[in-house]
Amino acid sequence: MINLSKTSNPVLTEKRFGRESIASSEAMTVNGTINKTALMLLLVVAAAMFTWNKFFGVANPEAASSAVMPWVFAGGIGGFITALVTIFRPKSSGISAPIYAVFEGLLLGGLSAVFESMYSGIVVRAVALTLAVFAIMLFVYRSEIIKVNRKFMLGVVAATGGIALVYFVSFIAGMFGANLSFLHGSGTFSIGFSLVVVGVAALNLVLDFSFIDRASQSGAPKYMEWYGAFGLMVTLVWLYLEILRLLAKLAGRD
Repeated sequence: MINLSKTSNPVLTEKRFGRESIASSEAMTVNGTINKTALMLLLVVAAAMFTWNKFFGVANPEAASSAVMPWVFAGGIGGFITALVTIFRPKSSGISAPIYAVFEGLLLGGLSAVFESMYSGIVVRAVALTLAVFAIMLFVYRSEIIKVNRKFMLGVVAATGGIALVYFVSFIAGMFGANLSFLHGSGTFSIGFSLVVVGVAALNLVLDFSFIDRASQSGAPKYMEWYGAFGLMVTLVWLYLEILRLLAKLAGRD
């Protein structure tokens, strides 16, 4: 048996699911996790429409940004806090995971509106590509085109960790006024880096599918369906934002 004790998604770990195993009479199922993921997506969309309409309800672009930014910051901070609550207390995920989805919707709706105001049509393309990547990776996983073995897992973990390190260094450098246009601009290297990040985020979906499957097979309790849906949502949010950034970089070259 392959021992996948780690994953690049800190939410979905075998250790976590093992610790939560069969403490209830009802067991987690894949279908139940899918249903809860769909519900969380609906909550994300509903909350995103709120900040989206708030942005485009103001004629002046500068005033629109001022109107929506408090909601974006609230969504980012609230999403981070509820994510921590969900990670450290999975039994509360039935409440905290939907709240997380609402906060992320506020964040994504505001950011998407800002990008849309700069590049018309970019959000529709980003959403379509995110759904397409999700469908492709699900097909790849189900058809076992990619084998989720230890070598694959370690490769994705290493790549994800490297990306996180680059973003952290970039954030710190930006605080000191460093101009990292080679990373955030529309140059060839920057676009290539974004392509790599999108690819790694997509591969994280395969790991997420695998861990949800293993958790359901091991008889994790019913509330872990919400936890599994939350973990999958974390990856989807990351994937969407990276695709949005990539499309913005490509549009900036025109």
